[in-house]
Amino acid sequence: MPTLGKTSPSLLLLLLATLFHLSHGDVGTCSHYRPPYLPTACYGNSSSHFPSSNLFAAAGEGIWDNGAACGRQYLVRCISAAVPRTCLPDQIIQVRIVDRAQTSRSRPSSNGATIVLSSTAFGSIADPSARLVNVEFQQV
Repeated sequence: MPTLGKTSPSLLLLLLATLFHLSHGDVGTCSHYRPPYLPTACYGNSSSHFPSSNLFAAAGEGIWDNGAACGRQYLVRCISAAVPRTCLPDQIIQVRIVDRAQTSRSRPSSNGATIVLSSTAFGSIADPSARLVNVEFQQV
């Protein structure tokens, strides 16, 4: 029976497992872009690959992978920004890569981002008036 002041080994193990689970993703920067979204580097003028939720993104050069990023899906969460309280707490979204940020028809709110979210996706994790936020992302 655990006593006050002592930590159960199983509780400690659970806590450590939770901490490791939260840090499996990569960290990068994220900006956003607005319509028009077509044509895309991945699918040309076809909108059939866009999720109905409008949670999609353009890949920055760091994840573009010579076009192999097309169709990949990522979990994304905002972790910090230049302005406090920009990130919406506890919001994680899943986005599909449909374009290349460097060549997208609509210009990103900030150049050089790791991932550029649609305006809908960005507004789901951060204040839409922000130009750039820091994110944790993980391919799924």
